[in-house]
Amino acid sequence: MNIDLSRRGFLKLAGAGVAATSLGAMGFGGAEAAEQAHVRAFKLASTTETRNTCPYCSVACGVIIYSDGDLKAGEEARVVHIEGDADHPTNRGTLCPKGAALKDFVNAETRLTTPRIRRPGAASFEEISWEEALDKIARALKDDRDANMVLTNDDGVPVNRWTTTGYLAASATTNETAWLTYKVVRSMGIVGFDNQARV
Repeated sequence: MNIDLSRRGFLKLAGAGVAATSLGAMGFGGAEAAEQAHVRAFKLASTTETRNTCPYCSVACGVIIYSDGDLKAGEEARVVHIEGDADHPTNRGTLCPKGAALKDFVNAETRLTTPRIRRPGAASFEEISWEEALDKIARALKDDRDANMVLTNDDGVPVNRWTTTGYLAASATTNETAWLTYKVVRSMGIVGFDNQARV
């Protein structure tokens, strides 16, 4: 079957087709409205986004933590989703299997959220406050430093060495935090200082 179509008629028909397609793509068509009616809302739109660092290894990958619950309204925040941070220079949005499973780690019922101590002779641990835990750590450090600080060597040269306590620094910190940690530890005289990234 032959169609008698002039060049002018072809251009008019093609132009009308392009115009109709463009209007449909811009949302003026009924099909577009029907499609939009079936699209659900983005599930993370109403959550709070927090950037953090993965706690597992020394790579220090960036993660984005999404939580619901308005803290300003007195609600308790609950982590609902964790993903890699695409803007982070270390991992660029990727996570290893442990990092990808962080949500289960954060929401685990067995996760410790308060300090615990097992007193001498006790068979189990008991919860203590953060203030009591930090006081006990500070007291133990002070007592050990007072008893074991080496002020001078055999030749009488000041050395100020504290060799009975060691410090393992976290690798998932900024350069500024790492520098400050190093200065604090060395100013206390601690010789045994290492970093998780090297271990």
